[in-house]
Amino acid sequence: MANEKNSNNFKISPWIIYVVLIFGFIAINFYGSSGFQDATKISYAKFNQLLKEGQIEKVIIYDKKEGEAYLTKTALKDKKNAKVAKDMLGGVNKGPHYTFDIGNDESFQNNIEKAAQDGKIKDYDFKQKSEWATGLVTILPFVIVIGLWILIMRRMSGGGAGGGGQIFNIGKSRAKLFDEKTEVKTTFKDVAGLEGAKEEIQEIVEFLKTPEKYTVLGGKIPKGALLVGPPGTGKTLLAKAVAGEAKVPFFSLSGSDFVEMFVGVGASRVRDLFKQAKDKAPSIIFIDEIDAVGRARGKNNFSGGNDERENTLNQLLTEMDGFGTNTHVIVIAATNRADVLDKALLRAGRFDRQIYVDLPDIRERKEIFEVHLAPLKKVENLDTDFLAKQTPGFSGADIANVCNEAALIAARNNKAAVDKQDFLDAVDRIVGGLEKKNKIITPEEKRAIAVHEAGHATVSWMLEHAAPLVKVTIVPRGQSLGAAWYLPEERQIVRPEQMLDEMCATMGGRAAEKVMFDKISTGALSDLEKVTRQARAMVTIYGLNDKLGNITYYDSTGQNEYNFSKPYSEETALVIDQEISKLVENEYQRAIKILQDNKDKLEQLANILIEREVIFKDDLEEIFGKRPFEITDEHKEVI
Repeated sequence: MANEKNSNNFKISPWIIYVVLIFGFIAINFYGSSGFQDATKISYAKFNQLLKEGQIEKVIIYDKKEGEAYLTKTALKDKKNAKVAKDMLGGVNKGPHYTFDIGNDESFQNNIEKAAQDGKIKDYDFKQKSEWATGLVTILPFVIVIGLWILIMRRMSGGGAGGGGQIFNIGKSRAKLFDEKTEVKTTFKDVAGLEGAKEEIQEIVEFLKTPEKYTVLGGKIPKGALLVGPPGTGKTLLAKAVAGEAKVPFFSLSGSDFVEMFVGVGASRVRDLFKQAKDKAPSIIFIDEIDAVGRARGKNNFSGGNDERENTLNQLLTEMDGFGTNTHVIVIAATNRADVLDKALLRAGRFDRQIYVDLPDIRERKEIFEVHLAPLKKVENLDTDFLAKQTPGFSGADIANVCNEAALIAARNNKAAVDKQDFLDAVDRIVGGLEKKNKIITPEEKRAIAVHEAGHATVSWMLEHAAPLVKVTIVPRGQSLGAAWYLPEERQIVRPEQMLDEMCATMGGRAAEKVMFDKISTGALSDLEKVTRQARAMVTIYGLNDKLGNITYYDSTGQNEYNFSKPYSEETALVIDQEISKLVENEYQRAIKILQDNKDKLEQLANILIEREVIFKDDLEEIFGKRPFEITDEHKEVI
C-alpha cells in the first residue's frame, strides 16, 4: 500500500521536462542534418578525383546545389581518408563522409551518369532539403535562450508569490488574507492580561461590527492603531485575536514583505495591498514589524541614490491618509522600536492610537500562566500565585517558555505530572542557564566562588532596600560559575537609596573576596558591568547626582544615535566619569565594611555553600537571625 501511495504521489519536476525538450531539439537537429557523423567539406575537383578512382559508393544531391558523398569500405581503409573513417564517438563512420558544393548542375549530372555507367559508383539520388528542419536549426538557439530567461525570471519572482510566481506579478501584495473561508480560531479569551490594550482593540472591532453605534453621534472610525512594546508581550497575538473576532477580511503581512531588490516593487505592493483591502472593505490590514519599512526618512542615508525603502514609506503614508483615502480600511501595526519610526507615520489621521503593550504585572502573569498551564498534565492545586511571583519581568513569551521547559524537565525525570519544583527548575534554567555539573573546578576555585556568592547573600541580607534572597548556588550555570536568586519588588519609581543598596549588594561578591583572601579575581565581571550601568544611569539619565544636578542626557526619541558629537562638553564628560567612579567605589567600601563586621558569619555561610552547593533563605536565618527589616506579606508568602 505504501508503495502504491508513493507511486500515485510521484511528481515530475518542471526542470526535467525542460531538459528533455532541449535535448530533444538538439537530437532532432543533429539527426536531421546527420550531425552525429563526421562529414568533411571538400572541393568539387577533389570529389571528381575520388569519383574517377572509384572510391565513392553513393552520392545524394540536395536541391542541385549541395552533395553528400559516401565512401566504399575499401576507400575508408585508405590513409588519405583516415580523418573521416571514424565518427565523433569513435565508431565506424557510416557517412556521409564528404560534402561538396555543385557548380554547374548539368555538367555534374553528366559526370555522375557517366561514372554510374562505368561502374565507378553504385547509386546516386536527387533530393530536396526539408524546410522545417532548416528552420528548426535556425530558431533552436533562440528557443533555448528564451526558455532559460523565463525560468530565471520565475525563480527571481519568489516562487508562488502573487499568483503563480510569474515575473509580471512581482509587484503584487504578499499579504495573507483571512476571511470567512480561512477561519482564525484565536479570540480575545486566549489573550491573558493586556486589559487596556484589549479594550482599545476591541473598540475597533466593535466599530467594524456595528458602525452605526458610533457614527450616529458623529464619530469617525480610527484609521490606525500602533501596538508598541517589548518583544514577547503579545502584540502579534492581539492581532490574531482581532482577526478571529472581527469577522471581516483581515490582511496580514510583515514590514519586510515590502522590501525587494527591484526598484519600485515596495510602493507597487503597498498600492496593490490597499486596493485589495478597499475592494473588500470594511477590512483590516495588519503590518507586523513595521519598523522594517517605516524608519524615519533622511537619517543615516549615505547612499546618495534611489532609496527604495523611503519610496515604499511615502506610498504607505499616501495610502493611509492622502488625497481621496477610503476610511473603511483600518491599519493595525506592531513594533518594538517606535523611537525609529517616521513622525509622519505616527501622526493622528494615520495611527490615531498608540497602544503600549507593557510587560505583565503579577496579576496578569497569573492569568498568562493559567492559559499556558491548561494543556499541561500537572499536579492538583498547583499554586499559580507562587509561579507569578517567581517570574518578575517575564513577558508572555517567557512564561510560555517556562511552562514548556517545566514539562520537559518533568518528562526527563520520568514524572507522571508537572509539579512546583519543575517550574522552579525551569525558571532557573531560563534565567541562569543549564547546570554544568561536569565542569572541572579546583577546590581553591570552588572556595573562591562560595565566598563570592556568600558575600552577595550577606550584604543583601543586611541592607534594607536590597531585594530579598530566594536561593544561592555555586553550581555552574551557562557562563556563570555561581548565582544568587532574588525576588525584586515591582516598583514603579525607584529612589536613590534603593539603587545604592542594590549596587552595594552587587559589589558584595568582590568585597567578600577582598575581606577573606585580601585578593580579588576576574569573577566579578558581570557584577562590575551591572553596577557601572546603574551608576551611569543615576548620573546621566535620572539626574540623581548632586554635582551635575537635575539634568539628563537621555534622548527617548533616539535622535542621538545619528549624531557624531556627545550632548555634553569634554569638561562635563570628565565630571561624569569621576562621579560614576566615586559612586561605585563608595558602595564597594560600604560592602567591605558590612562584611568585615560579619566576617565569621560570612565564612560560616561559605562553608555551608561548599558542602551543600545550594542554600536557601532558611539557612541565612540560622546564621544571621531574622532579617532586621520589615518585609511585605507578599514576600513572606514567596520566601
